[in-house]
Amino acid sequence: MPVFTSAEYMAILLSLKVSVVATLVSLPFGFGVAYLMTYRQFRGKVALDVAVNLPLTLPPVVIGYILLLLLGQKGFIGQHLLQPLGIKLIFTWKAAVVATAVVGFPLMVRSIRLSMESVDERLIQAARTLGAGWFDTILTVIIPLSLRGIAAGSALMFARGLGEFGATIVVAGNIPGITQTIPLAIYEYTSSPDGDSMAMALCLVSVLLSVLVLLLHEYLNRRIAKAV
Repeated sequence: MPVFTSAEYMAILLSLKVSVVATLVSLPFGFGVAYLMTYRQFRGKVALDVAVNLPLTLPPVVIGYILLLLLGQKGFIGQHLLQPLGIKLIFTWKAAVVATAVVGFPLMVRSIRLSMESVDERLIQAARTLGAGWFDTILTVIIPLSLRGIAAGSALMFARGLGEFGATIVVAGNIPGITQTIPLAIYEYTSSPDGDSMAMALCLVSVLLSVLVLLLHEYLNRRIAKAV
């Protein structure tokens, strides 16, 4: 069994950090988009649906390249928004967070939206009849009855983040100790003549983390089902 060095531990910790931050940052936006797509009718709804789900069909490398064009020093967002604020994203761990969030966002939205669509409309109408505003209705009816979808979407996005490779390597690079996550470290070891054992060890860590996420999701799912 190979012994991990500080570089491998950093890759494992960075993968967890990127996945956690991407999931937490995306959750309110994912809930908001799912709410709009479920309960609101507006012009451009189809376009929003296509835009949200586009990362599911695009190759991750293409997503990374588009992010690089937008967030780079000469990109529209990078030049006009990030640079004036003194923010540098490209080739930092924050760029890995952005890449992970974009790639995993459709999975989160779809899970939350499916859960919202299963909420009995009569309960929402009853809450509004009793005088609850839209915000109270969200807090007291929609969120409690959508918890399983929120948990499932968060777990899916977190698990997807642990395996994100294509978009991350384009916008964050493969810098050990700074932007190198588990998939990037595995890629590096498979490219070296004597890196097979370490690549296999990191693969086992990745599988173990994914299994733990799925077990945690199943546990939370059962607890929520009992509470509802």
